[in-house]
Amino acid sequence: MIAPVRWAGERLVLLDQRELPVREIERRYARWEDVAEAIRALAVRGAPAIGVAAAFGVVLAARQSRATTFDELFADIEVAVKGLAATRPTAVNLFWALDRMRRIAEGLRGATPDAVRARLLAEAQAILDEDLAANRAMGEHGAALVPEHARVLTHCNAGALATAGFGTALGVVRAAHAKGRIALVWVDETRPVMQGSRLTAWECVREGIPHRLIADAAAGSLMARGEVDLVVTGADRIAANGDTANKIGTYSVAVLAKHHGVPFYVAAPFSTIDPSLASGAQIPIEERDGAELRRVGAQQTAPDASPVFNPAFDVTSATLISAIITERGVFRPPYRFTA
Repeated sequence: MIAPVRWAGERLVLLDQRELPVREIERRYARWEDVAEAIRALAVRGAPAIGVAAAFGVVLAARQSRATTFDELFADIEVAVKGLAATRPTAVNLFWALDRMRRIAEGLRGATPDAVRARLLAEAQAILDEDLAANRAMGEHGAALVPEHARVLTHCNAGALATAGFGTALGVVRAAHAKGRIALVWVDETRPVMQGSRLTAWECVREGIPHRLIADAAAGSLMARGEVDLVVTGADRIAANGDTANKIGTYSVAVLAKHHGVPFYVAAPFSTIDPSLASGAQIPIEERDGAELRRVGAQQTAPDASPVFNPAFDVTSATLISAIITERGVFRPPYRFTA
């Protein structure tokens, strides 16, 4: 199984996704500051994977601390939580995991620093294990929506690489493939960082899933020709009304799917739902460095002097989403999420 995030030998180990698909390189982290930079720089990406990595970042912060009292250790943990939270503003799983780790530490007030460190490691591992279990449950729920001989289009990477393993949207595809229902996966390249071509296609090759890579702009023509039976994507944050933030370009695919009568599904763990936000209009959208858009890999494709607008995500209205698949089941509009 692809393991993008794991704990080994007192270190956090990340499969550096910036190197894929050319090289598979694992990097070891002993400092929370380096984990924060790995999240910011997309060495690890995908909302669930970011949350897992951040949880282990808190573990590393506690281990880095030279505190001899609970209060000193908790102060160092607070610094790390704030620093890790500042890395990616859109993925709610990041904040969910950090809040969970902080509450665990706070609940141990009066314990020895070593006891806190041990408990935090156990909690981070639990977050990882729970994500794996959620992904597999999501896959089973989602596979029931996939017809026989299905041709599925997916956007960005919501596979094992974006999670603790197995995947959300691509987890649905994996589960359906295991049942013999997948004829073909259309993998769009997902400009500008190419998570589709670099990562989803790589996972499909590794798993033996039949697929074809397409340019982002080809999705509409494929639907018009009747060559897409359903679309399934992941999500970085879901508002209380079902509006969903996902990789930039998702909204365009959803509009095309609606126009052509193609079901559009979102697969995400329940922790991705943010009940504090009434609608997608309140979801903060990360804007990234313009250099990502001026280049494809090492090749420059636009003048340095050209101004760039480079949002990492867009919001798809709940009215465009056929169903939201979680580990707790399939939710359909009008969306009413219950704990």
